[in-house]
Amino acid sequence: MPQEFAPGSPFALLSPAETAAWYAYMKVHLRLEYELNRQLRADSGLSLADYHVLVALTSAPGGRLRVTDLAIRIGWERSRLSHHLKRMRERGLVVTGVSPEDRRATDVVLSEAGWAALRRAAPDHVEFVRKAFLDALGSGEKAQLADLLERVYDALVEHGSLPRPDDHP
Repeated sequence: MPQEFAPGSPFALLSPAETAAWYAYMKVHLRLEYELNRQLRADSGLSLADYHVLVALTSAPGGRLRVTDLAIRIGWERSRLSHHLKRMRERGLVVTGVSPEDRRATDVVLSEAGWAALRRAAPDHVEFVRKAFLDALGSGEKAQLADLLERVYDALVEHGSLPRPDDHP
């Protein structure tokens, strides 16, 4: 990594330690997103976006969430989620409908086909996550990384625009 950056570079506004941390994070984030998406598509036909939605629904009672709550949980704009849910609904992975608790809201429910797709995708996906990410860390480092990422997440919630999801203390 170059030590000096051209005037106007966003890295020129950060200290060397900040630059190193941010650059390392961005390299991992961008490559990880690409590789996770590639692995899921090749092994299961699901996109990483599909997987995010399906996994988020598994953490809700009955595999059901309001669309707005799902958008908050996965950090998407509601309009992006609505468009993606339409494609997932057409593939039979989810069902959407009026919320029984609030007739003004829309719920999304994980379908049997969605559960089956997730069960098929999970073993290969977890194996890839282990090989490409988790195995690079020792057991103490995994706990340390989890703690550090939770602190970053808390700062994102504090300074970001989305509320904290209901599933997080």
